[in-house]
Amino acid sequence: MKLIAAYALLVLGGKEAPTSAEVSAVVTSAGGEVDEASLAALFTDLEGKDIHELLAKGEEDLKSCVGAAAPAGGAAPAAEGAPAAAAKKVEEEEVDALDGGMDMFGGGGGGGDY
Repeated sequence: MKLIAAYALLVLGGKEAPTSAEVSAVVTSAGGEVDEASLAALFTDLEGKDIHELLAKGEEDLKSCVGAAAPAGGAAPAAEGAPAAAAKKVEEEEVDALDGGMDMFGGGGGGGDY
C-alpha cells in the first residue's frame, strides 16, 4: 500500500511515469522500508497503464459495491425484542472531583491564588 501511495504522490507532484528508484526514495525518506519484490510487482502491474484511468475504474467499481452488504444477522431481532426497562435511561449523579479536599496541585479544595 505504501508503494502505491508513494507512486500516486509522485504522479500528483508532476511525474508522469515515476521510476522504481523514485518510489523507493519516497518510501525510505518517510522512514519506511521497501520490499524490492513488491516494488517490481507493482511496476509490472502498472506497465503500459495510465494511473488516472486505473483510479477512475477503481472508483466506479467501489460505487457499485456501496450498500451491497447486509446488516448483521442478530441486530434487527434484538432491537425488536428489547424490553422497555432496557430502553429507560439510567440517571447518574455527578460527582465533584474536588470533594476529597484536594485539587490537582495538592491544595485544599480548589480556588486560592493561581
